[in-house]
Amino acid sequence: MTKANDLTQGKVTQLVLKFYFPMLLTNMLQQMYNIVDTVIVGKGIGDNALAAVGNMSSLTFLIFGFAMGLANGFSVIIAQYFGAKDYANLRRSVASSIVLSGVIGLVLTTVSVVFLHPTLVLLQTDSVIMHDGLVYGYLIFGGLITTIAYNLCSCILRALGDSKTPFIAIIVSTIVNIALDIFTIYVLKAGVAGAAIATLTAQAISVLICYSKLKKLSILALEKEDFRGNSAIYGVLFKNGLPMAFMNSITAIGCMVVQYFVNGLGVMYTTAYSACSKFINLFMQPATTAGYVMSAFTSQNYGAKRFDRIREGLRVCLAIAAVSYVLLGSIMFFFPSQLSKLILSGDETIAIAATYLPICGAFLFSVDFLFVFRSGCQGLAKPAIPMISGILEMAMRIGVIALFIPTLGFRATAYAEAAAWLGALALNMTAFGYSMHKNTPESPVRGFAKRLASSKR
Repeated sequence: MTKANDLTQGKVTQLVLKFYFPMLLTNMLQQMYNIVDTVIVGKGIGDNALAAVGNMSSLTFLIFGFAMGLANGFSVIIAQYFGAKDYANLRRSVASSIVLSGVIGLVLTTVSVVFLHPTLVLLQTDSVIMHDGLVYGYLIFGGLITTIAYNLCSCILRALGDSKTPFIAIIVSTIVNIALDIFTIYVLKAGVAGAAIATLTAQAISVLICYSKLKKLSILALEKEDFRGNSAIYGVLFKNGLPMAFMNSITAIGCMVVQYFVNGLGVMYTTAYSACSKFINLFMQPATTAGYVMSAFTSQNYGAKRFDRIREGLRVCLAIAAVSYVLLGSIMFFFPSQLSKLILSGDETIAIAATYLPICGAFLFSVDFLFVFRSGCQGLAKPAIPMISGILEMAMRIGVIALFIPTLGFRATAYAEAAAWLGALALNMTAFGYSMHKNTPESPVRGFAKRLASSKR
């Protein structure tokens, strides 16, 4: 069990925080790189290039989010086997995850490359940014297997309680990525192609770092028989992975519809929306990380049937999300223009972005708490709930923006986000509470079931 971190034993708060901070730094580095990358592209190539790359965000989330959802779903099963100390099935689930990820990666690569152009046309992509969007998209989607490999390796490590190795990998890859960005864009004048090549190269390095750690874990000494087709393991992995993958993709479809309406307003709005999305993704990271911690912590303790620890872990993760909201939501609410100026250069695009950020800043608490409760549902082996909430998010986004963009204009995109967050939070919070009551021996739900069974006898 060399260097794997058992989250079913020890003081909950200490374990959560020890696991949380390396992962937070990992996610913040990734997002900070995205901000720096945006600055380099915007300042080094121009606002149109920034709009082209930003216009791809909802589409990349559709594809990458599906792959990431699968990896997260697989890691929940791996963490549950680890928590239950079932190392034989742990190895089989890891081996099966590798096989499934490889096959699905090839399919996603083919589909995304073939349908890239018609999808950009469908999104009302302006002809001014179409060429750069295609160049960037073909390269990023062509190297999709690298992204999938990193997601799987890092998710497996987190499932085993290791948040330090992905942190080291991101430190190295971020340095490489920024250096290559500067070199390819400013020296080679490679444009958006240079940004894409830099990203893929850095991700390949992060894969090697994570894989080298996995090879050293004694409980993951995989043998040929672990890779033999096991329908039961495949079934369990798909049962948990596919709903989470579809959740991300369904959410992405809602974001693509929002992108469609934004693109219809003009290139300046596309640029402003791209910049705002970068900041929201960055400011979500403390709570997103708390969600990842909640998923791994809940999964391991669910496998060990330690529901008391899950409840305590929830309190710690919610406290982290609340502090994050107070600090970062306030920055978005009170300093929108100052934030916008960090990325954007045109006065009009800065003014447009400054109408969006305060609204999302005010409602940031809803998505912060959503990450925690949704991850808790996943760890409790309830993957269908997050998927249903993804459908609800999509419906809320599309409904709000379609209804209010004629009167509210660009601000309708912010209200669409807020509505989606609030609806999904209500569903996941209710489902998590019900599941915990149902699985707690002294809960009213279980007590009622026992009394009903006794009366029938």
